[in-house]
Amino acid sequence: MNTIYIDFTEIGDYEDFYTQLKEKVKLPEHFGDNLDALSDVISGDLEMPLHLEFVNMSVDHLELFEDLLTTLEDAEDEVEDFTFTYYLEQYEDEGEEGEDEEIEEK
Repeated sequence: MNTIYIDFTEIGDYEDFYTQLKEKVKLPEHFGDNLDALSDVISGDLEMPLHLEFVNMSVDHLELFEDLLTTLEDAEDEVEDFTFTYYLEQYEDEGEEGEDEEIEEK
């Protein structure tokens, strides 16, 4: 299975997201930077099996990218061999090392 990691440490808006996605995924030339186009390429243009994993998301990212997360969760339900997960960044407490926390919403 091909796993693509998208690190949200450097992502502040949708333009940043699509820039990083294009660096990591071979998208068709006709790809438009929008959620409908993303859904279309997942359901027809990308080679499967594919796992898309978002790391280092903040609570602010969850709000800003709510529609993106919903689109990918829908694609996961509809496209065979496509899976998607995302992880929130976790801040270190004094004396403790931080670990990523997996969030699964269904």
